[in-house]
Amino acid sequence: MSSIYLHIPFCKRLCGYCDFYRTTKLRYMPDVVEAMHAELSEQRDFLHDKHIRTIYFGGGTPSLLAPCEIERFVEQVREQFDCSALEEITIEVNPDDITEEYVDALRKTSVNRISMGVQSLNDDCLRFMGRRHSAQQAVEAVRMLQAAGYKNISVDVIFGVEGFGSEVLAQTLQGTLSMGVQHISAYHLTIEESTRFGRMLARGEMSETEEERSEAEFLQVHKALTEAGFEHYEVSNYGLPNYRSRHNSSYWQGVEYLGIGAGAHSYNGNVRRWCEQPIEEYIKGVEYGSERLSERDKLNEYIMTSLRCVEGMSLAKVERDFGITERNRLEREVAKLVSSELVVHEENNLRIIPEKMLLSDMVIEQLIEL
Repeated sequence: MSSIYLHIPFCKRLCGYCDFYRTTKLRYMPDVVEAMHAELSEQRDFLHDKHIRTIYFGGGTPSLLAPCEIERFVEQVREQFDCSALEEITIEVNPDDITEEYVDALRKTSVNRISMGVQSLNDDCLRFMGRRHSAQQAVEAVRMLQAAGYKNISVDVIFGVEGFGSEVLAQTLQGTLSMGVQHISAYHLTIEESTRFGRMLARGEMSETEEERSEAEFLQVHKALTEAGFEHYEVSNYGLPNYRSRHNSSYWQGVEYLGIGAGAHSYNGNVRRWCEQPIEEYIKGVEYGSERLSERDKLNEYIMTSLRCVEGMSLAKVERDFGITERNRLEREVAKLVSSELVVHEENNLRIIPEKMLLSDMVIEQLIEL
């Protein structure tokens, strides 16, 4: 099974923390959409596995596209690939784009999963991050989607925002849980140099959250959501039973995926490819950067993705795909970590306990093959 990702790079406003490829040049949207259809047609042979399990519209702000345009992409995917096992079609939406008219039109499409960027239910925090919706708008947007019959809704929240501590986070978590959604993604704020927050940090106008507080807020999120019945199945992701994100899970499982659009990445088992063109260039013709993965690259990729998930890393798979020498090396390295109570080493499995997943990068750095 494979996946399709379509990157809609347009935003009405740039959030202070976001470093995804995006632009406010909305006048280019029609041309970019047509260029994406052309790219999708041209890249039909990139994937070895033509059986599509998931389609995901990310961004940017895909909800700036009319639902009929979303459905046109789905129809093209159905024409070019085997979609007999297609299970999940997700669109990312902003709360202030959700109106009754938009939801009515969206229900006429094939979209069956919604991912909403709420980020916080504190209006001061939302303004600080540069979000263009209020807490009340987020609540009302979820209710509209539920009233229309959507029963697979994911909400994004952000924690670790300096100046907005555990009380604000508790408000957001309580409000999010009261919405009755099926999935919650909780991300620790990361400040990148290229963002407004990055520039503010460089000027001394804001600071990063201290490590101790980051860990405390991570545990606060973990405790609140797991006690409410959500499974903590990946570092930043929590789902009710049977409501894991199938699309995002495919990335962590090494499944092939085709990314379409400026800012999208693709992977077909051997080659990783990306498009980072400005949209003015993208609409004239697509150019890709790419790399062919070595066996060491594939091993490191497996270590990085598997240890982010609750199931962990299969040592039997490592031995089968990369040899007994690599398995033995990993077991030696893990022996140094077990006493730290970060890692559990079972016979054929290595995993990081969910409460310590915030530290997964530290563990991964010690295990990858340089």
